Amino acid sequence: MLDEFLNEKVVIDLRGEYVCLGTLKKVEEHYFELRNADLHDLRDTDTSRENYVAASVATGIKRNRKRVILFRSEVVAISLLTDVTHE
Repeated sequence: MLDEFLNEKVVIDLRGEYVCLGTLKKVEEHYFELRNADLHDLRDTDTSRENYVAASVATGIKRNRKRVILFRSEVVAISLLTDVTHE
């Protein structure tokens, strides 16, 4: 099911105050690997998760990691960046 997301830009919502955007490179049993990723701590800004993601769709992913590993147990949702709506 997640194979269609491989090599695509995705948004991963995590437990707590984090969201990650980047190119999904690996889907493993216990983790996801993203490249050219933006791991964003929402506590660092007054912007909501939705507004931050919408801004990234409009202006591009602000890469702050070449590679990031996300534990699946921390993931709440994953979607293609192109599936993010502004409505």
